Amino acid sequence: MSRSTLAVCILCLLPTLPGANADVGVGAAPLKGAEVIIDGSRKMLDEKWTYWEGPRFASSLPIKWKIVDDPIDGGTVVMTDDPVAAGGKYGTADVVTKKSYRDFRLHIEFLISKPGGNSGVYLQNRYEIQVLDGDKTKHGMAAVINETESPYHAYNGVGKWNAYDITFRAARFVDGKLTEKARVSMFFNGKKVHDHIEINKVWGGPNSGVDGGNDDGRGITDTPQGLKLQCEGHDVRYRNTWIKELNLKEADTSFTE
Repeated sequence: MSRSTLAVCILCLLPTLPGANADVGVGAAPLKGAEVIIDGSRKMLDEKWTYWEGPRFASSLPIKWKIVDDPIDGGTVVMTDDPVAAGGKYGTADVVTKKSYRDFRLHIEFLISKPGGNSGVYLQNRYEIQVLDGDKTKHGMAAVINETESPYHAYNGVGKWNAYDITFRAARFVDGKLTEKARVSMFFNGKKVHDHIEINKVWGGPNSGVDGGNDDGRGITDTPQGLKLQCEGHDVRYRNTWIKELNLKEADTSFTE
């Protein structure tokens, strides 16, 4: 076999290597077919997002979150700042995409401005991937909340941009009965931290997300929901967020793009 032929063969094999075929980490560009849902502009925030009007909702449209400067790279970003959420009152001013999703690939970047900053990324407005500086427990940074340990080692720290790259497969139902629980895999700042994690319930009660009040969070319903971002009265900023709809027939959340 010639050297050129060998090189071609090696390149052909690269997409099968774990992580070699996924564009992940801070600055990752949208995949082909993905929809940008946060670009740092007020226009996109108002067009693609709204408040989640859960049982604790206390704000009002238009969205009170601010468009502020990116302190690292210039331009503008979205800041989770709504006065009704002061003191950690999640559910009072959380924002959710107007569009609902089942299976998807998500890229989202966040920056926590001050120690202890708290927010959260909710897959299908149900399952929280924690955003919480200083917490290394199962309730902490980048944990599938209360389901996995925090992969805190991958966190870039306060005042720096971080990125979650997520492949999510929604729960499956037959005749209205849950047959397969939701699953998620995730890269945190380019490092694989969660692999095919089965999510058992919605944590945090009815103020946390959809189905949180059903059978202590275990009563998952067969409904697509939007991506939600949590407001807890902290300066947490988001940028470069995009989502690509998938149809994962098998219970496999491997990164294949």
